[in-house]
Amino acid sequence: MLTLIFTILMLLIFGKIIGFAVKAAWGISKIICTVVLLPLFLIGLVFAGLIGIAFPILLIVGIVSLLIPKSW
Repeated sequence: MLTLIFTILMLLIFGKIIGFAVKAAWGISKIICTVVLLPLFLIGLVFAGLIGIAFPILLIVGIVSLLIPKSW
């Protein structure tokens, strides 16, 4: 009986830890994509001569970032 209770409680605790790890990884990946990958992608487009594509993407991302409220 104690083994069953211990197993259930252990799964609950480690389940919460795994859930927290997934949320943390998702947040870190969003930051990396926004701060690192998007600017590198836009710079790559400009160097490749595709400023006609890079500028509208930059405008859309800028407008969206201004309209979405900050939740922190």
